[in-house]
Amino acid sequence: MVLLPAVAALLALIAATLAPTWPALAQGAAGGAVAGAGAEAGKQSRLVLRFLTTSDYPPFNFYDEDGVLTGFNVDLARAICLQLEVTCEVAERAWEDLLPALERNEAEAAIAGHAVSADALLKVAFSERYFHTPGRFAARRADTTTEATPEGLEGKRIAVASGTAHEAFIRQYFRGSRIIPYDNPDIAREALKAGEVDVVFDDGIGLSFWVNGTVSEQCCSFKGGAFLEPQFFGDGIAIALSKSDPQLKADIDAGLAEVRASGRFAELVTRYFPYRLY
Repeated sequence: MVLLPAVAALLALIAATLAPTWPALAQGAAGGAVAGAGAEAGKQSRLVLRFLTTSDYPPFNFYDEDGVLTGFNVDLARAICLQLEVTCEVAERAWEDLLPALERNEAEAAIAGHAVSADALLKVAFSERYFHTPGRFAARRADTTTEATPEGLEGKRIAVASGTAHEAFIRQYFRGSRIIPYDNPDIAREALKAGEVDVVFDDGIGLSFWVNGTVSEQCCSFKGGAFLEPQFFGDGIAIALSKSDPQLKADIDAGLAEVRASGRFAELVTRYFPYRLY
């Protein structure tokens, strides 16, 4: 049984995230004309773009040691504003107030890791997706034989955070393994570090920082490739937009396309995600 998404879909998702210039190059003359028209419209009709985000989700959005709001999302918002030649305002709000604030027209956009959903679309619009979060396995470095496949992990102990999409994925596709749920990802990772389980399955972003950080004490490394099954992990995150401005989505999408084409998107990915996610 093949569990990874179709090869074409996988390559498309990876290209959209880690090779951000590919989609822009693949648009051809027609795609470039549409993006350019949207960008010019944004430059002509706007003076300010107001973005909202949170401050508690590093490396996407957080306060640095100087108390300055920063992160991948914050810098991406500013890069979009630069391309559209508008003044950029980025303010912090609590997660639960982001979409209501857009509905109240207190800002034009929220860039905080929102996944596109049917419920959210009733309240706000969304830009094109700009990032995808894979599920990944990690194992102890000394383990050089285990393969991250249903056959390779049959009978093996898999640690996973209880009640998460990652647990649901493992229970669906790795039924021959011994699935051991933990209260949160940190405890699951510590179980792997202590040798209490054979592998851990977790969010690829958080796991990459743990594997390469000091807390893991270099105990472990990624095992196998990325899992991007949309049914469990969504089909990417996007910028939430106020519905009150019909031109807004075209402008934001055009600015985002220009950020990708310029190479700035790739620079931000490298700065905030220095470890391979895929």
